[in-house]
Amino acid sequence: MPADRTVVTELATALGTLPYDDLESALAARPATVRIDATDWDRLDRLYASGAYERDFRSAFGNGRAFAAAADGLAGRPPRLVEWTGGRRASGDEVVPVDLRIDHVYLVSCKYLSVNIANPSPARIFDGLLATTGAWDRTDWYQLIAPEEYQELYRSCLDALGPHGLGPDALGPDALGLDDLPDEASALTVTQRRRLRRALGGANFPPGAVVAYQRLSAAVSTRSARRWCASLSSIEPELMVWRLLRIGSAPYFLLGAHGSSSLRLRIDTTWDWHQAYKFRGLRTVAADAGQPRVDWSATCTDRATGATRSVAGHVEVRWSHGRFGQPPEAKIYLDTPVDEVPGYHPLEPSVTGQGRFPVI
Repeated sequence: MPADRTVVTELATALGTLPYDDLESALAARPATVRIDATDWDRLDRLYASGAYERDFRSAFGNGRAFAAAADGLAGRPPRLVEWTGGRRASGDEVVPVDLRIDHVYLVSCKYLSVNIANPSPARIFDGLLATTGAWDRTDWYQLIAPEEYQELYRSCLDALGPHGLGPDALGPDALGLDDLPDEASALTVTQRRRLRRALGGANFPPGAVVAYQRLSAAVSTRSARRWCASLSSIEPELMVWRLLRIGSAPYFLLGAHGSSSLRLRIDTTWDWHQAYKFRGLRTVAADAGQPRVDWSATCTDRATGATRSVAGHVEVRWSHGRFGQPPEAKIYLDTPVDEVPGYHPLEPSVTGQGRFPVI
């Protein structure tokens, strides 16, 4: 089930594409054009009535209105059908991150307050190169590429906390006994991981484990970058850039917000991108960032102007749900402002400039 904020931003965007004067009118009408059931409408009404998501409702509705009026979007034509994925994963080899589909043609992704592109497993990006299908190692990434450093950190944490889990960061009711934890980090069960995470408590490692974490971070960063570089030799690096930027075979629109700014973009297809830009190179390098991280950057030449364009980001490899909580995931971030990314185009205003629907 999608989170409340996701429901608000995606469905309010959908309502904004319809010919209603304001959000309240659209909510009251429960238009059949938006294909959701009564349970979803009831939930949306409750969230609106709560007042907790007022800003999100307004921002998303405004984005829907902008898309409806934009020359690259609906250009003032009221949609006949708006379908919502409802947080469900797309089947097959779909690359486009679709949240809404309009009239079977227009694909819309709603992205709010995040420059996090995706959260795959580390093996899927560094070994599998973000392919949607394939085989890659499902082993805990830390255990896979830095087993000695991972074990050293685990042992250092246990020594710092003591058998009762009462280290300086874990004084409280959640500090459970740790005397039955295995000698090897690779043998931790899900329940034991949870107990160790709670015993570690706050945001910092115990003093006795800080150096061990620094060693693990450096090892994971360096070896992840090395594996990524080796894997890239098997494909055209341009394909990797397209996957990082979520550029696929189908065009789509990115509607959202970051801070106080609205994001209203049309995203190229791979064909469009190749026609507009000449790929120059992709660079991946281990970063010294205090946590496992690999930086990436790509350059291309704008075929129309001859200007050099670039885009950069980074991949953080960190535990899911806190230290030792679950095996690490790879969080892919975009560091370049989204409206400066090659292949991302700000929506053009409506042809008339009025931003209004025709009378129907």
